[in-house]
Amino acid sequence: MRTVKQVSDLSGISVRMLHYYDEIGLLKPSEVTDAGYRLYDDEALMFLQQILFYKEFDIPLKEVKKIMHCSDYDKAKALENQKKLLILKSNRINNLIDLIDKTLKGEKEVSFNEFDMSEYFKALEAFKMEYKDKIIKNYSGMEKYDELIEKCKLNENEIAEMAIKQYGSIENYVEAMKKNFESDMFSVAEQIDAFKKDILDDKHPKLKELYQKLVSDITKDPLSKEIQQIAEKIKNIIKSDYEVFRTDEENQYWYTIIQLYLVLPDWIDAVDNKYGKGTSKFIGEALKTNLGNAQPKLNSLYAKLTESFNKDPSSKEIQDIVEEIVKETTRQHEKLKIEVGENYWGYTADLYRSNSAFQIAADKKYGDGAARFIGAALNYYATQEALK
Repeated sequence: MRTVKQVSDLSGISVRMLHYYDEIGLLKPSEVTDAGYRLYDDEALMFLQQILFYKEFDIPLKEVKKIMHCSDYDKAKALENQKKLLILKSNRINNLIDLIDKTLKGEKEVSFNEFDMSEYFKALEAFKMEYKDKIIKNYSGMEKYDELIEKCKLNENEIAEMAIKQYGSIENYVEAMKKNFESDMFSVAEQIDAFKKDILDDKHPKLKELYQKLVSDITKDPLSKEIQQIAEKIKNIIKSDYEVFRTDEENQYWYTIIQLYLVLPDWIDAVDNKYGKGTSKFIGEALKTNLGNAQPKLNSLYAKLTESFNKDPSSKEIQDIVEEIVKETTRQHEKLKIEVGENYWGYTADLYRSNSAFQIAADKKYGDGAARFIGAALNYYATQEALK
């Protein structure tokens, strides 16, 4: 028999979550002592292992309970079905498949190593010494980075799920993080932050003059010729004097700056505090209009993908667009030397299909139903790639 604390240490599932499993009747302790302590035998641990398998497929706990507590629940058959799903999702969770194979053979082995997050947190702590300067620059100090680690610990189940789905294992995710700390994305972030600081602190005299002129009367139409002439001058100076925008052939970083003015609360507040309420949105609309059809290639491709939700997401027409999206995204990742994992597209498809933030953003940008359509198209692509 193991106590709830011992089960927590073994499985990586928090004591609070084990208590919750008990409360909803998903996993009852094998025995409760007179003093009220929960105890779990080997059969209960095997049952918990099955629950974690189902969690890998994003099945809600209520549904897991219905499945596993059904009177005709067949563990061997369930494991066979789980194995098929895992194989369809390719090799990214090979460790779990091996574990299922052992269970199907009747081996009484209980292992939770596939869900162990300890190496991930060790790596985060190690980065503090190895990448001290980068962390201080990009996380606004070591204290903010420590806060990030604590937040990660509070959401370790979600991070583990992401790591296994996208990278194949937590170990692969940790290795990818190490590579990404050496990637060019931090350099790009630093350059963009330097530009933003120059704008807020008026470090560039000509831009200071142009921004003040741009927001001198925000009752004007941001689409007007007068405003667009100022916006054009601002864009040309920025692309001339700041390397990160000068080498931005697809306007990706410039588009990001425009979005800062339109949607990022902290930046909107900072700009409004500097120039007056409503100025951030006015600047954003002016720069967005000036950008015109020179949209980043990925923006144009996603717009093309979502022109009609009545089309079959698996059709050649739609999959040709998806392949262009994959090609351009891969090019950007390679340019920045970013490691995104072997199942990036399968995981991205899941985000569009199940993550509320992705769904809201996509539907707002491309129309109601866009997230579901994008998710279906990307999922078909990822599934076909996994079967090759």
